[in-house]
Amino acid sequence: MIAEYPVALRLPVKKQNDPMSVSRSSWSLLLVVLVALGAAVLLPLALASESRLVLYCAHDQTLAEGVIRRFEQETGIQVDVRYDEEANKSLGLTKLLLAEKDAPRADVFWNNQLMGTIRLHAEGVLQPYRGSGWERIPDSFRDPDGYWTGFAARQRVYIVNTDRMEATAEAINDKLQQPSLQGIAIAEPLFGTTLSHYCVLAEQMGFDKLQDWHHNVRQRGIRVVRGNSMVKDLVAEGICDMGFTDTDDTFAAVDAGSPVTMLPVRLETGQAISLPNSVAMIADCRHPDAARRFIDFLLSAETELQLAAGSGRQIPLGPVDRSRLPEELQPLVEWAADAVPLARAARFHAPVADWLNAESTGQ
Repeated sequence: MIAEYPVALRLPVKKQNDPMSVSRSSWSLLLVVLVALGAAVLLPLALASESRLVLYCAHDQTLAEGVIRRFEQETGIQVDVRYDEEANKSLGLTKLLLAEKDAPRADVFWNNQLMGTIRLHAEGVLQPYRGSGWERIPDSFRDPDGYWTGFAARQRVYIVNTDRMEATAEAINDKLQQPSLQGIAIAEPLFGTTLSHYCVLAEQMGFDKLQDWHHNVRQRGIRVVRGNSMVKDLVAEGICDMGFTDTDDTFAAVDAGSPVTMLPVRLETGQAISLPNSVAMIADCRHPDAARRFIDFLLSAETELQLAAGSGRQIPLGPVDRSRLPEELQPLVEWAADAVPLARAARFHAPVADWLNAESTGQ
């Protein structure tokens, strides 16, 4: 039996002075040089690609910048940030991420709320990551598969002008039961944390009862204004006795010396409403390693403490050294620990928003 050799071994051998042999040797050498040069160029580029991060951020720029700069200093990773300057910045960036789904530009989305982030998960925009940051956040504020994680929350509260009424749960309940609600203010619930508040109410009491409540308070003359900061201003100036707003707006009034305080909005279950920031990794992002490092950084105890120390006094959700928290945040940590989970309420985000938009346009 004749052994079968590889075809290359049966090719005729060229003579040394064969010009074709010299030419092929030259091309082979050139190819080796080009490959080496390519590797020398591409390897640093590959390494540099993970020294950069593209972040879409719906959090207030004045509060987010300090966190981002600290990340850059500690890691050497450059962060290119896109903020949305519109009033409803969370919704604007959510829409942008949906539009870019098939060709994503962002690596990470830092949302100042949670409902829109959960919607992005449902639309297939996100990819899961369960790192050290995810592990330290309680179950009620994170996706079990790691598609999103909440941190550094605001609380829905009643802001009360203490010169005009007593700041007790009983006094607030009596005020809400009066025939006229002209002394109470609430933000338009088309967007922002008031929309999230409505989604929680829809999940807790049912969509039909939410609609009944909405129409009832309007018929009784509740003052509807553009946003939570306007609610804060009306109460701080004594134009309204109380209102629905967030902890960060109330702290702004307190810092300005206004005669106000706050009590948590409580559901029928007795639970409070905590609305955290959220962070998520974009599917098929270009800098996944840098994205993971930023997400763990953002969800760390040190970052939650940094945000708690800021003007917004955002409430840590994971374990932190409580002695490092501002004194006024101590009771709010307890409120947040007893807050209602938000994942089920997120199912009502689209139907509630559609209904409210139809109401506002008269359709």
